[in-house]
Amino acid sequence: MKKHNFSAGPCILPQEVMQKAAEAVVELDGIGLSLIEISHRSKEFVGIMEKARSLALELLGLEGKGYQALFLQGGASMQFLMSAYNLLEKKAGYINTGTWSLKAIKEARLVGEIIEVASSQDQNFNYIPKGYSIPNDLDYLHLTSNNTIFGTQLKEFPKTNVPLVCDMSSDIFSRQLDFSKFDLIYAGAQKNMGPAGTTLVVVKEDILGKVSRKVPSMLDYAVHAGKDSMFNTPPVFAVYVSMLTMQWLKDLGGIAAIEEINERKANLIYSEIELNPIFSGFAAKEDRSIMNATFNITDDSLKEIFDEKCKEAGINGLNGHRSVGGYRASMYNALPLESVGVLVDIMSDLEKKG
Repeated sequence: MKKHNFSAGPCILPQEVMQKAAEAVVELDGIGLSLIEISHRSKEFVGIMEKARSLALELLGLEGKGYQALFLQGGASMQFLMSAYNLLEKKAGYINTGTWSLKAIKEARLVGEIIEVASSQDQNFNYIPKGYSIPNDLDYLHLTSNNTIFGTQLKEFPKTNVPLVCDMSSDIFSRQLDFSKFDLIYAGAQKNMGPAGTTLVVVKEDILGKVSRKVPSMLDYAVHAGKDSMFNTPPVFAVYVSMLTMQWLKDLGGIAAIEEINERKANLIYSEIELNPIFSGFAAKEDRSIMNATFNITDDSLKEIFDEKCKEAGINGLNGHRSVGGYRASMYNALPLESVGVLVDIMSDLEKKG
């Protein structure tokens, strides 16, 4: 049976990418060797890394604009510390919109002074703060563009002269933005790029090297940039699959094309949540994520029936995070519109038969 994979991450990847990746594990491009046994200094893998870095900048519209794309390790969790290590000299501001913002704040406080510029913790992070003032003396302002657990997403970004740092782990490459507004973007691969194991970092070159502290080599963006993202042995499989996924997205028509599909998926499920009294959305309507729809069932007596129907239909990964409960439909780039349709049909039938 075909599975409809709504997992929050690691998550669904394009089938053609999975097929090519599987073939490369056996033999890469007819060279008689597996992708995972060749030297990372070989011309084959150096070419893969160069293409991955180039595609990242191309898709984001940042080619020739003074940015470096790096594929590092340690996940976004490493970037919570690494971004502060490289950019925090005196004081930084954070917008607290959920679990991952809290973790980023915790790590940055090990490095220097951190202020919460705004927070939605008072309502269990079911909305995005608005109307806040940004101090002019910040080294940077840190944002989390999409909150997988709570299903909220920033629709607009602050207009400020303060450098912007953004964790885009769960909505990178999903919608059109002016990415040149950001001085540093980071994103774990396991949502819209590839398997867990690598993290895309896109950094503006002219913000590096300005802190007075000595930065350990493995935590220094300038070191990684100077070595073309090959300072140490990179996670070759994760980088390769990320490259394939970005090529798939480019062939599809880029971010503009996938944004249209993502909007259709989100509109389909949110329309059902609005019209169906058996379900209620968790996030504020104006802040709802196009990547992660969070919702609850209003009649507990129907939960077992709904769960069973989803199981019968091959729906996987729908359970909500423990801090929210209910359900979470993660609709990343590779999830077909058809899969959302299957879920919505079950929701609709439940109301008709309830």
